[in-house]
Amino acid sequence: MSEKGRSGLADNQTFDWHATLRSRLPIGAAILLVWAVAIEARLVHLQVFQHEALAARARRQQQRTAETLPNRGDIVDRNGRVLAYSVDTESVYAVPGDIDDPTAVVTAICGALADCDAAERRRLVERLSGDGAFAYVRRQVPPDQARRVKVLELEGIGFLTESRRFYPNRELAAHVLGYVGVDNVGLSGIEASYDEEIRGKKGSTLIQTDARHRPFGSVDRPPTAGATLQLTLDTQLQHIAERELRLGVRANRARGGAAVLMDPWTGEILALASYPTFNPNLFQDAQPGARRNRAVDELYEPGSTFKVVTASAALEQGVVHPGDMIDVRGGRIRFGSRVISDTHDYGVLSFNDVIVKSSNVGAIKVGLQVGPERMVEYVRRFGFGRPSSPDFPGESAGIVWSPAKLTDSALASVSMGYQVGVTPLQMAAAVSSVANGGELIVPRVVRSIVRDGQRIPVERKVLRRTITPDVASQLTAIMEDVVQQGTGEPASLEHYSVAGKTGTAARLVDGRYSRSEYNASFVGFVPSRRPAFTLIVVIDSPRGSAGYFGGTVAGPVFKRIADAALRHYGITPNIHPETPVMVARGGSEVPDVSDVAPRPVSAVVFDESRPRAVTDGRDGFPDVRGLSARDALHLLANLGVTAELRGSGVVVRQGHEPGTDLSGVSTVVLELAREQPRRPEGDAASSGAMP
Repeated sequence: MSEKGRSGLADNQTFDWHATLRSRLPIGAAILLVWAVAIEARLVHLQVFQHEALAARARRQQQRTAETLPNRGDIVDRNGRVLAYSVDTESVYAVPGDIDDPTAVVTAICGALADCDAAERRRLVERLSGDGAFAYVRRQVPPDQARRVKVLELEGIGFLTESRRFYPNRELAAHVLGYVGVDNVGLSGIEASYDEEIRGKKGSTLIQTDARHRPFGSVDRPPTAGATLQLTLDTQLQHIAERELRLGVRANRARGGAAVLMDPWTGEILALASYPTFNPNLFQDAQPGARRNRAVDELYEPGSTFKVVTASAALEQGVVHPGDMIDVRGGRIRFGSRVISDTHDYGVLSFNDVIVKSSNVGAIKVGLQVGPERMVEYVRRFGFGRPSSPDFPGESAGIVWSPAKLTDSALASVSMGYQVGVTPLQMAAAVSSVANGGELIVPRVVRSIVRDGQRIPVERKVLRRTITPDVASQLTAIMEDVVQQGTGEPASLEHYSVAGKTGTAARLVDGRYSRSEYNASFVGFVPSRRPAFTLIVVIDSPRGSAGYFGGTVAGPVFKRIADAALRHYGITPNIHPETPVMVARGGSEVPDVSDVAPRPVSAVVFDESRPRAVTDGRDGFPDVRGLSARDALHLLANLGVTAELRGSGVVVRQGHEPGTDLSGVSTVVLELAREQPRRPEGDAASSGAMP
């Protein structure tokens, strides 16, 4: 082919290429335009119409928020001893969306926990089969179980640190403290009634992860700890009350019991015991009925202890006087077909002896004179028929008749403590008003709230006056006779006067009063003339050798608790008190010590071998062992000697031996202790006190 032919062919080919390009360019441009429009439309759809949904999905995939519960505030007794506090424990959680085989994961976890049952396995498989971002596997697991699960390094399984409530004294004060659930919410007792103050405020943890769910950062909002509660309880008195109540219930083969020890002047509850009891650390495992606080939740008919109210109404209204004679001959009184009897035919009794001998017939005759309106007025005046303390929101209000429904027969029942429902706490508060001269004070178990370093005390609150001081004094004398020569003799103390009243009431069983089940109770205050404690003991259905009477069943328990409480607080005995004896410096004449020791010696142990403040009869340093710190300081100050005290309680050791020449003594070291050791036989200072 010639050069000209080849050149023409090349020109034609070049021409064809350009034509093709021009013809296809619009098509390509159209395709690009459609593609761009589609992309833009998709972006608009995602960015505008699907923005919220996609953002939420991203947050679920990239961020995990877990609530962090605050540490609950501590609960301490009146002396600062810890009764409840919070500890950190680990909880196992899962991210169900990250788990491919829930059954295999549950099998592995349960193998590490070693205590899963079939029902729990099924629940866990269902919980981990979803696509959620968070689910609990088990809350607050023990450290050894947490370690075994961690070793597995399972995909989608993590751990959170949570707060768990711990009660270091186990059963001690369990019914007062209550318990807390796994969600850090109080479910019973003080933990529930003061939950808002104790719980604090929740925090949160925001965990950020990458596309492989690997955490790379977190943002924490820490929780705020709750307030600390200081209770009025004394741990040692609480232990004593629980111990003696337990022994009393078991010795009498009873169903249960309750005891309340309180300060009649302030309303502070020093001990509140209920038996049977439980361990709040394991409250789920408690026996049926063991978590019920019998002292505030359980109503009972008080029986003859309620005659204190009948006597108060009668004396206050001038219906009778202590020396007035009441005819109870025959020991029976009839209301239609109903006959009420005394245990004995007492003949004619003074009103004083009606209460001392607990005559039902005598109390009924006095109650009928008082009348239904005035009787109900005094029943309510003493606080019955309504809850007595805001610290126990679950407290039973009680049962009180309206005057319109009180027939003579019903009024007779109320006069002797039947057909009226009370709680042991209400009864203790009512008798405390007699002990303090006639003021009804609100019982309380919280002494103060400590928040942000500030202590907010709970103030004493007087509701009303129940009786005049003169009537309270008359009642005190009558109640002293109950213990000295009446039904309450088993509750008498050797070194202290006791004012009290027994109660024995048949229990209602299937709508009828039982002939075999009774509530035996004793309530009183000690020392009777300057009361330090009000105490009530109630024993439910005793079946032991002591019978079922309040004096023989509840009286001994009252005696042991009261005696231990008086010794623990070093209360001065008011029966045959010992006065310190000393010899004046510079002469053999014994000085008048009325100004030196205006009160009798206060000691922890009261027996014949107790140390006394004596010398050998010559000028010299006195023996102050056995004295309270106040009495020892007062005595030594009058001798011109200053003392350095070490410890607390009563004097158990002194730096100078008795009889040491006082001329060279200006200071002395005194060692004090709560428990006073006995002296060995032959000790010169105590030999004179031996019988």
